[in-house]
Order: sequence, then structure tokens, then C-alpha cells
Amino acid sequence: MAVTGILGGAFDPPHVGHVALAREAVRHFGLDRLLVRVVEHPGHKRVTTPAEARLVLAQLAFADVSGAEVELDRHARTVDSLEALALDEPVLVIGADEFAGFLEWKRPERVLELAHLGVATRPGYPRARLEAVLAKLSRPDRVELFAIEPVRASSSPIRARVERGEPIDGLVPALVAAEIERIGLYAPSPSGR
Repeated sequence: MAVTGILGGAFDPPHVGHVALAREAVRHFGLDRLLVRVVEHPGHKRVTTPAEARLVLAQLAFADVSGAEVELDRHARTVDSLEALALDEPVLVIGADEFAGFLEWKRPERVLELAHLGVATRPGYPRARLEAVLAKLSRPDRVELFAIEPVRASSSPIRARVERGEPIDGLVPALVAAEIERIGLYAPSPSGR
């Protein structure tokens, strides 16, 4: 049976950490497909970059990840997206930080009915935080932790670096950096604010 993974996010912009997570998830879970879902209007964070621009950046970022298919997700909440996809036993790939807040998600138990969770942990992340969430779930057996090498990249500081005119080499894939520059994304307004 083909195994499908799902990796969702705002990807504002997608960075090398996202790509490393995708690659390791494909390897660890033996994924045949990885649906990279660019969330149009994330329910958990404010995003001002148009979804179409983030979609193009994500297509460039994940172009050489085996089995990756990048698409727009019009659902603000994961459970609604999973209901709409109606996949057979997919693996929802999330980071340890996201899992630490999993109980605050919309209908977390339903998320576990619809998908297995593949939770990426990095060295030094407090295991007690994850154990506390697992202890409160009715189906902790639907959660699998897997280790990834830490990658120091985060979308907010990347946007700030671009706005200040600083290089982002090594923080985002080269094609993403080129596209950000080409379209002038995150650059300061001409008025200088």
C-alpha cells in the first residue's frame, strides 16, 4: 500500500529546515508521496504574503524532494483539511514545537483518527513536553517520534533579514532566494517607512 505524508504550513518563506524535515520524513516513513500543503489562511498565525507567492516559493523549495507534490490548502485548520483529503492512513508530519501545542488544535482526537502523526524531534528538545501531550491522548499509538538534525532557520528572521537588505544564502534554497529577490518579496517599501 502506498504511504502518503502531509506537510502543511504557511511557508512564508519555505526554508532549508522545512526541506530537511520533508526529506527526513520521506526517508523515515518510506513515503511514496508527500503532499506539501501551503495553507492559504492559517488559523494559528497572521500571514500577509499572498498565498500564490508562497505557493510558488514552496514549489521551488520542494522541487527536488522525492515524491513531493505542492498544492494550496484552502482550509485554515488541519482537521478540516484532513477531512477534505480523505486519505487512507496518511502520516501528518509536524515538528516537536507544533506537537507541544497539539491539544489546543481544533479537534485533535479527530486529527489522530484521520492520520498518524510523525513528530520530528531534535537533540536537546525537552522530551517531557512531548510525553505530557502523549499522556493526554486517547490514541498515543498513532504518534511516532523521529529524530532530525537541527537546522537553524526560521521564517520570521529570514523575512527580517530581507527587509534589512541582508543575505539569506544558506537559509533558504537557492531558487527560493532568487525568486524572493526577483519579485521583491519582503523588501522594504520604497518610502522607507
